[in-house]
Amino acid sequence: MPLGLILGLGRAFRRKRPSSLDILSSKRAPRDYYKGKNCKPTGFHTRKGGYVVVNEKLPNYVVPDLTDFKLKPYVSQCPREVKTAEATDGAK
Repeated sequence: MPLGLILGLGRAFRRKRPSSLDILSSKRAPRDYYKGKNCKPTGFHTRKGGYVVVNEKLPNYVVPDLTDFKLKPYVSQCPREVKTAEATDGAK
């Protein structure tokens, strides 16, 4: 009987929590906890409650010049099948 009690306590200590308790969300945390969306700040808050945007922290997208480009930016959801000589030669 005491051996079974000791084994039962050992099992209780080795038991893992369900995965839902491991995830910390704003519902399971203290009232002032804010998780955010994994975004980087683009500036800083001032003492008077304002926000100053720092241009060096803003994302800079480099887009190539697409004038006289043959392809269109749209890709169809339902492409048509086009038979070419290379495709038929590779199947034989």
